[in-house]
This record gives sequence, structure tokens and C-alpha cells, in this order.
Amino acid sequence: MANPRATARNPTVRPDSRRARPAPERGVPAESLDRLIHERIRLGIVSALAANDSLVFNDLKHLLATTAGNLSVHARKLEEAGYVACDKTFEGRLPKTTFRLTPAGRRALARYLDHMEALIRAARRG
Repeated sequence: MANPRATARNPTVRPDSRRARPAPERGVPAESLDRLIHERIRLGIVSALAANDSLVFNDLKHLLATTAGNLSVHARKLEEAGYVACDKTFEGRLPKTTFRLTPAGRRALARYLDHMEALIRAARRG
């Protein structure tokens, strides 16, 4: 009988297979992980902006190896959360979009990194 959870990528998934999750350290519940930052492209955006004063849209797009549409969607979510500021100007007749990390975004990234470090410590102990 075929496995109902099997996929093209993993044809041998068994219904009883579950990944064990490391227990978080005391005071660091897994639920407190900032899901907004945790997504790969958004984490890349805030990390790149933490390492730079600002980045132009095309530089960020190439750095993250993503499409313009994908970057726009994720940057907008971060902007709506107050983590990223977006400045739109023109150089001659060409639009120029520049992103920078806000103080709230810097604090959110620091909390996220602290949380991930705590989870890593807990997993190594376990």
C-alpha cells in the first residue's frame, strides 16, 4: 500500500516519523520566536541591513539571490512591522529604492538571535 504522506522529494516518509524538537531553555519558549523575521528572505534582509547602513533594492536583490517581486513582498512586510524603512527617490529619471534597518528592527533581530542561540544551546545539551 502506498504511503499517503510520501512525496516526490521524500517517497519513504512513514506516518509515524516525527522530528524531535529541542526543548528550549528556561524562559525562552519556542513560541516566542519572531515568525516575521524567521522566514529566509526576511531574515536575509534584516541581516544584510544590520551589517550595512543601507542597501539599494537591486544590491539587496542580488545579495539575496531573489526576484524583484519576492523582495518587494518581504520588504513590505518588514516595513509594515516597523523593522525596515524604505526611502524612494529618483536619480535622474530612474527610481531608486533604499532600505535601512530601524531601531525597532535592530532590537527585533537581536531578540531573534538571542532566541536562536538559546535554542542551539538547549539542543547541544540535550
